[in-house]
This record gives sequence, structure tokens and C-alpha cells, in this order.
Amino acid sequence: MPTFEVATPQRTYSAVVERGGISRLPEFLSSGKLFVVTTQDVLDLHGARLRSALGDREFEILIFAGLEENKRISHVERMAEQMVERGADRSSLVIAFGGGIVTDLAGFLAAIFMRGIPVIQIPTTLLAQVDAAVGGKTGANLVAGKNLIGAFHQPLVVLIDPAVLSTLPEREYRAGLYEIIKTGVIASEPMFCLLEENARDILAQDAAMVDHIIAESVRIKAEVVSSDERESGLRRILNFGHTFGHALEAETQYTRFLHGEAVSWGMRAATYLARSLNILKVDDSEAILTMLDVYGPIPSVKEIAPESLRARLVKDKKTIQNRVHFVLPVKIGEVVVRADIEEALVTRAIENALADCQ
Repeated sequence: MPTFEVATPQRTYSAVVERGGISRLPEFLSSGKLFVVTTQDVLDLHGARLRSALGDREFEILIFAGLEENKRISHVERMAEQMVERGADRSSLVIAFGGGIVTDLAGFLAAIFMRGIPVIQIPTTLLAQVDAAVGGKTGANLVAGKNLIGAFHQPLVVLIDPAVLSTLPEREYRAGLYEIIKTGVIASEPMFCLLEENARDILAQDAAMVDHIIAESVRIKAEVVSSDERESGLRRILNFGHTFGHALEAETQYTRFLHGEAVSWGMRAATYLARSLNILKVDDSEAILTMLDVYGPIPSVKEIAPESLRARLVKDKKTIQNRVHFVLPVKIGEVVVRADIEEALVTRAIENALADCQ
């Protein structure tokens, strides 16, 4: 299985995509105390893999409650206190073992504990494997919006083991597929076509197909992050669907939608907005919307007010001087960033996307 290099000013590291790859963990360990941040369900399902990899090496487990609504700074503080109580110091190392919420929160913990200690990312959901664990973005939510506090903290390595996805609930699996669809729209028409032509096998979790789309997604993200670590230029394209999606998550108090589901809806809204601006051909917009339907569904968006979502957009972390920046498709495989859009067009795009998902 392939290995992709992520080269940033902070650190150059590998993202390894390999079935059974968790067993390679000892190759990357330091001599300091180990702290594994995980959820109880992940520990129950895959803890034996981790323990086998670590062998006789001692480690401490920090259990996080999970769920997007718990992705708050108070939980980071609680885990930091536990680390101090259990003898952590600057030589310690954090292992993030879980889905995207765990990879974000554990990475943030490592970034700020004693002003920064190393972290190894072992993502256990599809979404985390193709997106959250790669690139060094870490963070926590505020009531006002998603990931409004955080830090860039690159890991020592990302170990991506597709075998762990066999226990993933179908809904969680689909949530990860939306991020792969995003990758196709923003940077790879061949990936998009592959997703169109092989939907049945992909939804059935055909192993060869799953391994391929994970590897291709990680390759593309590694290239983007290597060229723009801190999202000052090219990396902004990875936010396709996220500006609208984050508003939807915040509006529903992070309790109704998985992150990937919110991004799916956000891609729908962004596609309608691009079409209204006449920068995206009708055929391409229909292809994107049809793809989202094929890999759907997402929870209902009934009773969500378009005006409330539009108001939340200005609180997105990508908003600069009250100008909301939207990542919009211009064709399959290419997007642009726009901040000069009339509010009426944004509202109409939200209304159309809401109407699709009643």
C-alpha cells in the first residue's frame, strides 16, 4: 500500500495507507510516556490492534466522550489535567486513536500541552482517514461556530488502516464518502468519474475500491497541504462545502448531522450558488447534485430557517472583515474562491439546498 509525504515548514511526515498498518506504530515512537486519546467504542472495537502493536510498551488511556457537541475546550482541559496527574512531561507523546473529532481534539491537546508535544494520528473512520487526520489542523468548537479555536500541529505520522472500517456503521461510512466526493469536485475529475461509475461497489465497501479511493484522496490532500500548510492560498479549496456545512452544524447545535453529512449539504448549496453566478455549467452542476443523491441520504433539514444559516456564515473562521469566502466549483475538478457575492444569491442557494433535503 502507498505512503505519501506531507512536507510542511513545521515538519515532513508520512501518511501511510496500509491494511494492518497500525502494527507499524512502534517505528515512530519516542522514549517518552504515551497517552492514547480515544473513545470507549473505538477502544472496544480496535483496542486489541493497538495493544498488539504496542506490545510491552506501557501507555495511558484518556477516554473522550465523543460526539460533536463535546468537541469543546473544557474536554481538552480535562484531558490535560489527567496527563499531568499521570506524569506527562515534554517528552510525552499523544496518540490520537479515533474518528475526526478525536483526531482534531487530541491534536489540539498535543499542540498546547506544555506548549507542544508530538502526536501520532491513527484515524478509525473514513472521514478521518481521508481528511481530518492529514494536514495538521486541530481544534475545538465554540457555541458560535465550528473549529473557531485551534492550532496547526503536524503529526509525526498518520497511520491509515482501511481494515478498521469493517466495523464502521453505514451512516459513518457514507459521511466519509462525502469528503471523497469533495476531493473529486475540487481537484480530480478522474476521481469523480470513478465515484460515478463504481457507486455500487463503493457503497458495498469493496476492499480494493475502498483502498484506492482512500489512497487517492490522501495523495491529493498531501499535495495540497505540502504547498500551503496554513491555508493562505491553495489549501482553501479543501473547504468546498464547509462554509455552508459548518453553519448547518452550528445552527443544529452539532446534534443532528455528522460532519460529512453537513459538508454534503454544504456542497449542494455551493453548487447552486455557483450555478446562479453562471460560473458552473448546468451539466456539471447536475452531475454534482446527482452524485450527492446517489451517496445520500442525509438527515432532514426541515424547520431550519435560511436566514439563520446565512447569519451564521459571517461567524465562519474563513470570514475576513465580514466578507464570507465561498469555495465554488467552476467545473468538475476545479474550484475558485469568491467573496464578492450578493446576499440574495447566497440566501437563494441555501433555500434551494434546503428544499432538496426536506
